[in-house]
Amino acid sequence: MLDADVLKALANEKRLLVLEWLRDPAAHFPPQRDGDLVHDGVCSLFIAEKLGVSQPTCGEHLKVLARAGLVRATKIRQWVFYRRDEDRIAEVKEVLGGGW
Repeated sequence: MLDADVLKALANEKRLLVLEWLRDPAAHFPPQRDGDLVHDGVCSLFIAEKLGVSQPTCGEHLKVLARAGLVRATKIRQWVFYRRDEDRIAEVKEVLGGGW
């Protein structure tokens, strides 16, 4: 299914960058003390830093991506880690008929 949340998520360059980086988190982010980059996801603090935005701004971008189902959040201790939902992304790509 394609809905307005997905279109909104994909209509922003910073959110597209996040999706690209999360495709291969080990290549784009430093090792984390808590949580495995691939299994658990990337800490939102690292994502905010790489995007060059404040933590609240990054949080909004991640919230939009999560609402669309394109990323999944996992809380470990006080931190939230994000990783791509590959099944949902494949579904959206099929509907859109293109590779992003």
